Amino acid sequence: MGGTMMEKILSSHGAGDCRPGDEVWIGIDNRTARDFAGASVVANVEKNGGAKPIADPSRTFFTFDCNVPANTIPYADNQQTIRNFARKHGLKVFDVDAGIGSHVVIENRLARPGSTTVGTDSHLNIMGAIGAFGQGMGDVDIAFSFVSGRVWFEVPPSVKLVLEGIPGAGAEAKDVALTILGRFNHHELLGKSVEVYGEWVERATLSDFITIASQGTEMGAVTILFPPNRNVLDYFGMTEAEAVYADPDATYEAEYRVSIDGLKPLVAAPPNPNNVHPVSQYSDVRIDGAFIGSCTNGTLDDMRLAAKLLKGRKVAPGVMLKVVPATRSVWRTMMKEGLIDDIFEAGGIISNPGCGGCASGQIGMTGRGEVQVSTSNRNFTGKQGAGDTYLAGVGTAVASAVLGRIAGVGELEGV
Repeated sequence: MGGTMMEKILSSHGAGDCRPGDEVWIGIDNRTARDFAGASVVANVEKNGGAKPIADPSRTFFTFDCNVPANTIPYADNQQTIRNFARKHGLKVFDVDAGIGSHVVIENRLARPGSTTVGTDSHLNIMGAIGAFGQGMGDVDIAFSFVSGRVWFEVPPSVKLVLEGIPGAGAEAKDVALTILGRFNHHELLGKSVEVYGEWVERATLSDFITIASQGTEMGAVTILFPPNRNVLDYFGMTEAEAVYADPDATYEAEYRVSIDGLKPLVAAPPNPNNVHPVSQYSDVRIDGAFIGSCTNGTLDDMRLAAKLLKGRKVAPGVMLKVVPATRSVWRTMMKEGLIDDIFEAGGIISNPGCGGCASGQIGMTGRGEVQVSTSNRNFTGKQGAGDTYLAGVGTAVASAVLGRIAGVGELEGV
């Protein structure tokens, strides 16, 4: 009997011939901790690891992205505690200038198709975008991985999701993600490894996959796995033979088919990401701000789209548009290509790379009574402040910022 993508990735990392429900030990290629909970990882290593060395310093590192640069004393203390520990053990720190840790790991090719990565980030299953295993875990588990190079894991059941058709004009990967969230709003994907297939998947970009995979946590899934297509393989300079794909006779717990044919822009209204509706249903909702960024929509492709749509336009009076690139590399390219100028001239605010308001620490937070359209992945009460957050794609965020109300990108003149 053949294996699913999840089963084959785990098998290649020490789990043997594993099946759903098996409790296995797996080798971890990348062990990470971010500024949030990173200091707790350090404390657990020092308390329980004793004199044990770090398993592989070249594959163990820290990423600062939640509160960068630190704007509170506790975060500054935690970050410095981590730096001191890293110096002592010869570990790499992607410091406050680097950007979102999961994106940094991909950009630096530390994670590759078929690899395994764990860390203290609840959205580390974003690695499914490149056909890899990624998982957020507690600080004790991550501390153990630092000194052992492996973790315990229960093999999840796999399901197959086939996306049928091609989205319509103006729709983005975020709208595909929201479609899936709206369809599976009764926790059908809870605890599952979801493999995604279809015509659109075969031609989608890495940025598209990142957007959808980063919403896997909100779907309740263990991960959203995309079989690496040509775009992803070229990004890593790999061949199909080097990546991991499901066997033709792999066994799935269930198979779902969801139509995205002719898909139009969507929003997830508060108070949860599953509350998905067409943008047109909220055209009378006035907004105070828009946020473009986060691990869901902070890639260079997202920034290019935002700048293209904003060029020659102005953000509506009384609306604050906040833009946060995912990484330093994205920020640098934005400067070289003039994207920052386009966003600035339109009235937008561009911050340093990081998680932004999605981490409740930086630009993108809302006050009580404030209404915001955000490209982030969560809109639970309090997640991005005390106001109301509507989740949407970049086009919807830009159109809403320009028109001063929730609007689809098709409402912008000339688009």
